[in-house]
Amino acid sequence: MIKKALITGITGQVGSQLADYLLENTSCDVIGMMRWQEPMDNLYHLTERINKNERISLYYADLTDYPSLARMLKDIKPDFIYHLAAQSYPKTSFNMPIETLQTNIIGTANLLENIRLLKESDGYDPVVHICSSSEVYGRAKPGEALTEDTKFHGSSPYSISKIGSDYLGQFYGEAYNIRTFTTRMGTHSGPRRSDVFFESTVAKQIALIEAGLQNPIIKVGNLSSIRTYQDARDAVRAYHLLSVESEKGNIKCGDSFNIAGEEVYRLPEVIDLLLSFSKRDDIIIEKDTDRFRPIDADYQMFDNSKIQATINWKPEISTKQMFKDLLSHWRHEIGNGKIPLNR
Repeated sequence: MIKKALITGITGQVGSQLADYLLENTSCDVIGMMRWQEPMDNLYHLTERINKNERISLYYADLTDYPSLARMLKDIKPDFIYHLAAQSYPKTSFNMPIETLQTNIIGTANLLENIRLLKESDGYDPVVHICSSSEVYGRAKPGEALTEDTKFHGSSPYSISKIGSDYLGQFYGEAYNIRTFTTRMGTHSGPRRSDVFFESTVAKQIALIEAGLQNPIIKVGNLSSIRTYQDARDAVRAYHLLSVESEKGNIKCGDSFNIAGEEVYRLPEVIDLLLSFSKRDDIIIEKDTDRFRPIDADYQMFDNSKIQATINWKPEISTKQMFKDLLSHWRHEIGNGKIPLNR
């Protein structure tokens, strides 16, 4: 029997790339959960297949609407659930803390509670991936390698919401034997990355400048951060490999894994790399205080040893290629008349 994979948050960068990966590398049917009004930009390349119900379909539901989740799970009974849907922008969470907490914590609880009830009533037993974030660690000490046992330290309403969803994944796994596992992905990027994130807004502004739609000034926020980078296309491969191991019983219920890149960049180096791909040599950098967060997780280095002891995985796409692809994405979007906001 063909297995079914449900992706909550399929319209996002990572969700859409996970759909691409599953369609290309597995025999699973893919069901994407989305709210009816969400933009379809990241799925337009799949709309013909969606319209034909060719191994991919969409289901309208909302994390904060408990009955819609109950109906979805009863209708679909997916074998794999990749829970990626979230209010995922740290800076936005300072302006919308309640919505962030409601969506990310209560929404995750709504999903897991529905799974628990179905498990008790008819033995439904899916593999459930809870997508957390490296932001749960907050500010790390310089020189410290973050492991799965590193103490959590919320540095934004977003990171606090992810701490809550992280603990929910652990609790429902340990208390009810639901086959949950949690991933804490480090900074990631690549094509389709939202422009609210640092490297993507820089790439977007370069593309706007090249198109004559912005003065040759790139506005940025805090540049003191040091981060590892990885391509989201590498991360979704890890998501799938972990779900396979969980299905085999090789991952304990409620376990957690860091997933991070191995190339380290200071943010000014990211700007220099992106600028090196442009023929414009007159672009200047200007700090914009409106882009600063009240608290920033400005140092994050990771230990990938646990995930690499569990699955045969390591990042394969170079950071340089990832940034090239990101800039190409924005050039393509703007070249097709999709003019983004200056934000």
